[in-house]
Amino acid sequence: MPKYAPPSASVAPRFTGIRTFMRLPHVQDMTDVDFAIVGIPFDTGASYKTGARFGPSQIRETSTLQRNYSMNLDVNIFDHLSGVDYGDLPITPGYIHETYQQIEEGLKPILDAGVVPLSMGGDHSITLGELRAVAKKYGPVALVHFDSHLDTWDNYWGMKYTHGTPFRRACEEGLIDTSHSIQIGIRGSQYGPEDVQGSIDLGFEVVTANEMHEIGMKEVGRRIRERAKDAKVFFTFDIDFVDPAYAPGTGTIEVGGFTGYETMQLIREMKDLNFVAADFVEVLPGIDPAGVTSYMAANVMHEFISALALQRKNGKR
Repeated sequence: MPKYAPPSASVAPRFTGIRTFMRLPHVQDMTDVDFAIVGIPFDTGASYKTGARFGPSQIRETSTLQRNYSMNLDVNIFDHLSGVDYGDLPITPGYIHETYQQIEEGLKPILDAGVVPLSMGGDHSITLGELRAVAKKYGPVALVHFDSHLDTWDNYWGMKYTHGTPFRRACEEGLIDTSHSIQIGIRGSQYGPEDVQGSIDLGFEVVTANEMHEIGMKEVGRRIRERAKDAKVFFTFDIDFVDPAYAPGTGTIEVGGFTGYETMQLIREMKDLNFVAADFVEVLPGIDPAGVTSYMAANVMHEFISALALQRKNGKR
């Protein structure tokens, strides 16, 4: 049996205890661990509204309602996987390069142990530090990117390192295998057609939100699987992929997005991909006092972990 799992709610009510994701034990010894929840509360890379540094704590708070069994995938996570909440990595507010080094160093013991890190941001700039750490372990990885924005701009205000530039920098550093990478959900106003073309020129497949609404989630799932194939995959999920009606608490909203149901359906469409790491970013709880956005993020993470458990159940992990 897996070593680590949450306590039973029949013994310890869900509103009790120190806040960890799904009430998992706070453990940093990676022995007998399959996945580790990691907070990276850094938002210095934000270009508009800040406050995503508080995302990890709020996602943990709302995740206490998550139970062990996924009805959609017919799997009990902790019958098959051992998971812990590793806590937050040290970061340095205002200093992005120093924080990148801290992220690399902080993820190294998790990756070296063969554990899948599931990181909570923070803004999307953190993903560059994660990709550096993952590439040192696995080499260039396929990127499956759910977002309303491409994040492949060259710079903001002449600055090369922001939450709008991480994937261009990652391509330049050779961290991503773009031939197996895909960006989906892209929408909103642009500066020109060169914005999307810039990602295509880097080698990404881009599927816009308009196209997704026309072809349906099943077909989008097929295209993701066809693109990623058997490559090692880093999954990055920006909460603004979800329509602001369902996730208003984020710094750069775009209308025309996806419902909670559609989002969860797409997570399930990826249940056979070879994931080695993931992150879930841009939750800004300060502008969503009802906690709808953080609860959406917690549900996406739960469904993603359930997919990992299903892989183990089926002998694929």
